[in-house]
Amino acid sequence: MADNSNGKDDKTPRKPKLPPGMKARSPKMPPSAKKPGKLPPGAAPRKPGKVPSMPPAGGDGAPAGPTRADFSSDQDVRWCPGCGDYAVLATTQRLMPELGIARENIVFISGIGCSSRFPYYMNTYGMHSIHGRAPSIATGLKACRPELDVWVVTGDGDALSIGGNHLIHLMRRNVNLQILLFNNQIYGLTKGQYSPTSEVGKITKSTPFGSIDHPFNPTALVLGADASFVARTMDRDPKHMKAMLLEAHAHGGTGFVEIYQNCNIFNDGAFFDFTEKATKSDRAIFIESGKPLTYAGGKRGLRLNGFKLESIDLENGPYSVDDCLVYDDSSRELAGIMSRVFWNPEMPQPFGVFYREDRPTYESGLQEQVAAVREKSGTGSIADLLQAGNTWTVE
Repeated sequence: MADNSNGKDDKTPRKPKLPPGMKARSPKMPPSAKKPGKLPPGAAPRKPGKVPSMPPAGGDGAPAGPTRADFSSDQDVRWCPGCGDYAVLATTQRLMPELGIARENIVFISGIGCSSRFPYYMNTYGMHSIHGRAPSIATGLKACRPELDVWVVTGDGDALSIGGNHLIHLMRRNVNLQILLFNNQIYGLTKGQYSPTSEVGKITKSTPFGSIDHPFNPTALVLGADASFVARTMDRDPKHMKAMLLEAHAHGGTGFVEIYQNCNIFNDGAFFDFTEKATKSDRAIFIESGKPLTYAGGKRGLRLNGFKLESIDLENGPYSVDDCLVYDDSSRELAGIMSRVFWNPEMPQPFGVFYREDRPTYESGLQEQVAAVREKSGTGSIADLLQAGNTWTVE
């Protein structure tokens, strides 16, 4: 500490002393600089005034809003290089600012699996929960905090094996949240066992002679559980994926989105027929309500023959686009037929919104019921509740 001779703390800044013989001098102007010249005739000196303020950040003068970076956490992303999960994460992070919801009101809940690391990478609230139980935890959260924007992230193993029972009850209850099911038809985190969506004959560490299980069809499963919104997209089409996530978020109820996601380590190329440029046009069809079902650049289409979909040639046959089925995503019957286009090499795989319907959500009914009971009986107390009804004493 400095020793002040006057006994006081003198915090007044002092100018440094120059060495003996040196005089203070003004800094020289750079060679290219010019001294201020005389004012032109009639010009008055500029009066001092307020310094003009800089326009808000944003490039066009508009206030800057949140960006993807605001929703990206500081955690290192620990998926295998080339994993399809990266595309889903990036698309979700880019989507968040468009929703106009504060980060502190967004929650991501996952179960167990590769996809379930998702909450770590979102700069929101989140929970990496129990295997298969993310739907139940999310239901509890929405029941007590219905104003929160809740997203469930799960995989084909997490959701359709140990979590299958929890998934179907989430669908029928119609809790107002979004659920993203990453389907890669394999158990990736446990290093390559067959999953509930693996095809018959799949050779893995746990099925060395080929799987004999008939696989689950996720879209058909949730439709059977009376889901109110069902869609499918793919990791290699971020534009379509973002559109499906927006549709699911705008839906007032459980928005279920199946995402075909490539596991390049244990099941590489499982969906390449539908996602790669060379085959995508012929093997994938993008369904939109109110539009005819065409694919292959408009060269082929789908018509309904009784209750069965047929692929028709729109170039060289007797059919035209007028013969194609015009899709209606409010029809549960059409959604059921479309969801059954599954593992059929003669038909294109559908992507888009299969079905949507408006119906009351679980948490809205719950809140209304609680309000009605409170109005009738008062708020009550835990102590009164424990002492009421059938009670007994153990001696």
